[in-house]
Amino acid sequence: MTLEHGTIGFRTLFISDVHLGARGCQADRLLDFLRYHDADTIYLVGDIVDGWQLKSGWYWPQHHNDVVQKLLRKARKGARVVYVPGNHDEFLREYYGTHFGGIEVAETAIHEAADGRRYLVVHGDVFDMVVKHARWLALLGDTAYDLAILINRYFNAVRRRLGFRYWSLSQWAKHKVKNAVNYIGAFEQTLVAEAHRRNVDGVICGHIHHAAIHDAFGVRYMNCGDWVESCTALVEHEDGRFEIIAWADRDEAMQPLPLPSVVPSEEDSDIAA
Repeated sequence: MTLEHGTIGFRTLFISDVHLGARGCQADRLLDFLRYHDADTIYLVGDIVDGWQLKSGWYWPQHHNDVVQKLLRKARKGARVVYVPGNHDEFLREYYGTHFGGIEVAETAIHEAADGRRYLVVHGDVFDMVVKHARWLALLGDTAYDLAILINRYFNAVRRRLGFRYWSLSQWAKHKVKNAVNYIGAFEQTLVAEAHRRNVDGVICGHIHHAAIHDAFGVRYMNCGDWVESCTALVEHEDGRFEIIAWADRDEAMQPLPLPSVVPSEEDSDIAA
Protein backbone atom coordinates (compact mmCIF):
# COMPACT_ATOMS: atom_id res chain seq x y z
CA MET A 1 0.00 0.00 0.00
CA THR A 2 1.35 3.42 -0.97
CA LEU A 3 1.58 5.91 1.90
CA GLU A 4 0.76 9.56 1.43
CA HIS A 5 3.43 12.13 2.30
CA GLY A 6 3.61 12.71 6.05
CA THR A 7 1.73 9.52 6.93
CA ILE A 8 3.04 6.92 9.38
CA GLY A 9 2.52 3.35 8.22
CA PHE A 10 1.87 0.34 10.44
CA ARG A 11 1.35 -3.31 9.76
CA THR A 12 -2.03 -3.29 11.51
CA LEU A 13 -4.34 -0.72 13.07
CA PHE A 14 -7.12 -1.52 15.55
CA ILE A 15 -9.89 0.99 16.34
CA SER A 16 -12.95 0.44 18.51
CA ASP A 17 -15.79 2.29 20.24
CA VAL A 18 -15.98 5.32 17.99
CA HIS A 19 -19.75 5.70 18.49
CA LEU A 20 -20.53 7.61 15.30
CA GLY A 21 -24.03 8.99 15.72
CA ALA A 22 -23.55 9.84 19.39
CA ARG A 23 -22.94 13.40 20.54
CA GLY A 24 -19.98 12.30 22.65
CA CYS A 25 -18.10 10.90 19.63
CA GLN A 26 -14.87 12.75 18.90
CA ALA A 27 -15.00 12.09 15.17
CA ASP A 28 -12.93 15.17 14.37
CA ARG A 29 -9.99 13.77 16.37
CA LEU A 30 -10.36 10.35 14.76
CA LEU A 31 -10.42 11.91 11.30
CA ASP A 32 -7.25 13.81 12.17
CA PHE A 33 -5.64 10.59 13.42
CA LEU A 34 -6.58 8.71 10.24
CA ARG A 35 -5.03 11.42 8.08
CA TYR A 36 -1.61 10.74 9.62
CA HIS A 37 -1.76 6.97 10.14
CA ASP A 38 -2.19 4.10 7.70
CA ALA A 39 -1.89 0.33 7.83
CA ASP A 40 -1.96 -2.70 5.59
CA THR A 41 -4.84 -4.07 7.67
CA ILE A 42 -7.37 -2.10 9.70
CA TYR A 43 -9.67 -3.79 12.21
CA LEU A 44 -12.78 -1.92 13.31
CA VAL A 45 -13.38 -3.67 16.62
CA GLY A 46 -17.02 -2.83 17.25
CA ASP A 47 -19.24 0.08 18.26
CA ILE A 48 -17.99 2.13 15.34
CA VAL A 49 -21.57 3.29 14.72
CA ASP A 50 -23.86 3.85 17.70
CA GLY A 51 -27.17 2.34 16.61
CA TRP A 52 -28.60 2.72 20.13
CA GLN A 53 -28.21 6.50 20.00
CA LEU A 54 -29.44 6.79 16.42
CA LYS A 55 -32.64 4.95 17.35
CA SER A 56 -33.40 7.44 20.11
CA GLY A 57 -32.63 10.52 18.00
CA TRP A 58 -30.86 11.06 14.69
CA TYR A 59 -27.51 12.80 14.99
CA TRP A 60 -25.08 12.55 12.09
CA PRO A 61 -22.97 15.70 11.47
CA GLN A 62 -20.61 16.02 8.52
CA HIS A 63 -17.45 14.97 10.36
CA HIS A 64 -19.10 11.64 11.29
CA ASN A 65 -19.74 11.05 7.61
CA ASP A 66 -16.17 12.11 6.84
CA VAL A 67 -14.82 9.32 9.06
CA VAL A 68 -16.86 6.74 7.12
CA GLN A 69 -15.64 8.15 3.81
CA LYS A 70 -12.05 8.14 5.06
CA LEU A 71 -12.23 4.44 5.98
CA LEU A 72 -13.85 3.58 2.64
CA ARG A 73 -11.07 5.47 0.86
CA LYS A 74 -8.41 3.52 2.74
CA ALA A 75 -10.10 0.29 1.61
CA ARG A 76 -10.16 1.52 -2.00
CA LYS A 77 -6.45 2.35 -1.80
CA GLY A 78 -5.56 -1.21 -0.83
CA ALA A 79 -5.93 -1.59 2.93
CA ARG A 80 -7.76 -4.65 4.15
CA VAL A 81 -10.54 -3.37 6.44
CA VAL A 82 -12.34 -5.84 8.73
CA TYR A 83 -15.40 -4.75 10.72
CA VAL A 84 -16.20 -6.82 13.83
CA PRO A 85 -19.55 -5.43 15.12
CA GLY A 86 -20.27 -4.76 18.78
CA ASN A 87 -23.45 -4.30 20.78
CA HIS A 88 -24.07 -0.70 19.66
CA ASP A 89 -23.75 -1.64 15.97
CA GLU A 90 -25.33 -5.06 16.38
CA PHE A 91 -27.54 -4.43 13.33
CA LEU A 92 -24.48 -5.36 11.25
CA ARG A 93 -24.44 -8.84 12.75
CA GLU A 94 -26.98 -9.86 10.14
CA TYR A 95 -24.32 -9.29 7.46
CA TYR A 96 -21.46 -11.55 8.53
CA GLY A 97 -19.45 -12.66 5.52
CA THR A 98 -20.49 -9.75 3.33
CA HIS A 99 -18.58 -6.71 2.06
CA PHE A 100 -19.60 -3.05 2.05
CA GLY A 101 -17.41 -0.84 -0.13
CA GLY A 102 -14.50 -3.23 0.36
CA ILE A 103 -15.02 -3.54 4.13
CA GLU A 104 -15.45 -7.10 5.40
CA VAL A 105 -17.99 -7.81 8.15
CA ALA A 106 -17.03 -10.68 10.46
CA GLU A 107 -18.22 -12.04 13.80
CA THR A 108 -14.66 -12.47 15.04
CA ALA A 109 -11.22 -12.64 13.44
CA ILE A 110 -7.93 -14.35 14.12
CA HIS A 111 -5.08 -11.95 13.51
CA GLU A 112 -1.61 -13.38 12.90
CA ALA A 113 1.03 -10.89 13.93
CA ALA A 114 4.39 -10.44 12.24
CA ASP A 115 6.07 -12.64 14.87
CA GLY A 116 3.66 -15.51 14.21
CA ARG A 117 1.55 -15.04 17.32
CA ARG A 118 -2.20 -15.39 16.83
CA TYR A 119 -4.77 -13.10 18.44
CA LEU A 120 -8.53 -13.37 18.74
CA VAL A 121 -10.16 -10.10 17.62
CA VAL A 122 -13.60 -9.59 19.15
CA HIS A 123 -15.55 -6.61 20.44
CA GLY A 124 -16.18 -8.27 23.81
CA ASP A 125 -19.81 -7.46 24.58
CA VAL A 126 -20.85 -11.13 24.35
CA PHE A 127 -18.67 -11.72 27.42
CA ASP A 128 -20.29 -8.87 29.37
CA MET A 129 -23.00 -10.41 31.55
CA VAL A 130 -24.83 -7.10 31.93
CA VAL A 131 -25.16 -6.65 28.16
CA LYS A 132 -25.92 -10.32 27.61
CA HIS A 133 -28.51 -10.89 30.34
CA ALA A 134 -29.76 -7.45 31.43
CA ARG A 135 -30.04 -5.34 28.31
CA TRP A 136 -32.27 -2.78 30.07
CA LEU A 137 -29.52 -2.20 32.63
CA ALA A 138 -26.94 -1.79 29.87
CA LEU A 139 -29.17 0.80 28.18
CA LEU A 140 -29.58 2.63 31.49
CA GLY A 141 -25.84 2.57 32.05
CA ASP A 142 -25.30 3.88 28.52
CA THR A 143 -27.58 6.84 29.23
CA ALA A 144 -25.77 7.56 32.50
CA TYR A 145 -22.42 7.41 30.69
CA ASP A 146 -23.62 9.89 28.06
CA LEU A 147 -24.71 12.24 30.85
CA ALA A 148 -21.30 11.93 32.51
CA ILE A 149 -19.61 12.78 29.20
CA LEU A 150 -21.82 15.85 28.80
CA ILE A 151 -21.08 17.06 32.33
CA ASN A 152 -17.39 16.35 31.84
CA ARG A 153 -17.32 18.40 28.63
CA TYR A 154 -18.60 21.55 30.36
CA PHE A 155 -16.40 20.91 33.39
CA ASN A 156 -13.30 20.74 31.21
CA ALA A 157 -14.29 23.84 29.27
CA VAL A 158 -13.99 25.71 32.58
CA ARG A 159 -10.69 23.95 33.39
CA ARG A 160 -9.20 25.00 30.04
CA ARG A 161 -10.12 28.64 30.67
CA LEU A 162 -8.31 28.39 34.00
CA GLY A 163 -5.24 26.87 32.36
CA PHE A 164 -5.70 23.31 33.63
CA ARG A 165 -5.35 20.15 31.55
CA TYR A 166 -8.15 17.76 30.57
CA TRP A 167 -9.52 15.59 33.37
CA SER A 168 -11.85 12.64 32.81
CA LEU A 169 -14.57 11.90 35.35
CA SER A 170 -15.36 8.46 33.95
CA GLN A 171 -11.70 7.44 33.66
CA TRP A 172 -11.12 8.56 37.25
CA ALA A 173 -14.12 6.52 38.37
CA LYS A 174 -12.90 3.44 36.49
CA HIS A 175 -9.59 3.59 38.36
CA LYS A 176 -10.90 4.58 41.79
CA VAL A 177 -14.33 3.01 42.27
CA LYS A 178 -13.94 -0.54 43.52
CA ASN A 179 -16.87 -2.01 41.57
CA ALA A 180 -15.62 -0.48 38.32
CA VAL A 181 -12.11 -1.84 38.91
CA ASN A 182 -13.55 -5.28 39.68
CA TYR A 183 -15.73 -5.14 36.55
CA ILE A 184 -12.73 -4.34 34.33
CA GLY A 185 -10.68 -7.13 35.93
CA ALA A 186 -13.49 -9.66 35.51
CA PHE A 187 -14.00 -8.64 31.88
CA GLU A 188 -10.30 -9.02 31.11
CA GLN A 189 -10.10 -12.44 32.78
CA THR A 190 -13.15 -13.64 30.82
CA LEU A 191 -11.62 -12.55 27.51
CA VAL A 192 -8.31 -14.19 28.42
CA ALA A 193 -10.16 -17.43 29.23
CA GLU A 194 -11.76 -17.31 25.77
CA ALA A 195 -8.32 -16.88 24.22
CA HIS A 196 -7.16 -19.96 26.13
CA ARG A 197 -10.21 -21.86 24.90
CA ARG A 198 -9.48 -20.96 21.29
CA ASN A 199 -5.81 -21.85 21.69
CA VAL A 200 -4.50 -18.47 20.58
CA ASP A 201 -1.75 -16.29 22.03
CA GLY A 202 -3.89 -13.36 23.03
CA VAL A 203 -7.02 -11.31 22.58
CA ILE A 204 -7.70 -7.87 21.09
CA CYS A 205 -10.99 -6.22 22.05
CA GLY A 206 -12.83 -3.02 22.88
CA HIS A 207 -16.19 -2.48 24.62
CA ILE A 208 -15.18 -1.18 28.06
CA HIS A 209 -13.46 2.04 26.88
CA HIS A 210 -10.29 1.20 28.76
CA ALA A 211 -7.13 0.92 26.64
CA ALA A 212 -4.62 -1.61 27.90
CA ILE A 213 -1.83 -4.00 26.98
CA HIS A 214 -0.76 -6.54 29.58
CA ASP A 215 -0.02 -10.20 30.31
CA ALA A 216 -1.40 -10.18 33.86
CA PHE A 217 -3.44 -13.36 33.36
CA GLY A 218 -0.86 -15.38 31.48
CA VAL A 219 -2.12 -14.44 27.99
CA ARG A 220 -1.64 -11.15 26.17
CA TYR A 221 -4.69 -8.91 26.64
CA MET A 222 -5.05 -5.78 24.49
CA ASN A 223 -7.90 -3.29 24.46
CA CYS A 224 -8.16 -0.51 21.85
CA GLY A 225 -9.84 2.02 24.13
CA ASP A 226 -12.31 4.45 22.59
CA TRP A 227 -12.92 7.69 20.66
CA VAL A 228 -15.37 9.20 23.11
CA GLU A 229 -12.87 10.16 25.81
CA SER A 230 -9.41 8.62 25.63
CA CYS A 231 -9.04 8.81 21.81
CA THR A 232 -6.78 5.77 21.61
CA ALA A 233 -5.90 3.21 18.96
CA LEU A 234 -3.89 0.00 19.06
CA VAL A 235 -1.20 -0.43 16.40
CA GLU A 236 1.08 -3.27 15.35
CA HIS A 237 4.52 -2.37 14.06
CA GLU A 238 6.23 -4.28 11.26
CA ASP A 239 8.18 -6.37 13.79
CA GLY A 240 5.01 -7.56 15.59
CA ARG A 241 5.35 -5.10 18.47
CA PHE A 242 2.08 -3.59 19.72
CA GLU A 243 1.56 -0.09 21.04
CA ILE A 244 -1.33 2.11 22.20
CA ILE A 245 -1.37 5.55 20.60
CA ALA A 246 -3.31 8.28 22.38
CA TRP A 247 -4.26 11.08 20.02
CA ALA A 248 -5.04 14.67 20.93
CA ASP A 249 -6.28 17.81 19.27
CA ARG A 250 -3.89 20.51 18.11
CA ASP A 251 -4.18 22.71 21.18
CA GLU A 252 -3.19 19.76 23.43
CA ALA A 253 -6.27 20.32 25.59
CA MET A 254 -6.37 16.56 26.00
CA GLN A 255 -3.01 14.76 25.96
CA PRO A 256 -2.89 11.71 28.27
CA LEU A 257 0.12 10.23 26.42
CA PRO A 258 2.88 11.80 24.27
CA LEU A 259 1.95 12.30 20.65
CA PRO A 260 3.98 10.63 17.90
CA SER A 261 6.32 12.83 15.91
CA VAL A 262 4.62 13.44 12.58
CA VAL A 263 5.34 15.95 9.85
CA PRO A 264 1.85 16.94 8.64
CA SER A 265 1.12 16.70 4.94
CA GLU A 266 -0.55 19.51 3.09
CA GLU A 267 -4.30 19.58 3.45
CA ASP A 268 -6.02 17.69 0.68
CA SER A 269 -8.93 19.44 -1.01
CA ASP A 270 -10.79 16.13 -0.73
CA ILE A 271 -11.99 15.73 2.85
CA ALA A 272 -11.46 11.98 2.57
CA ALA A 273 -7.77 12.31 1.73
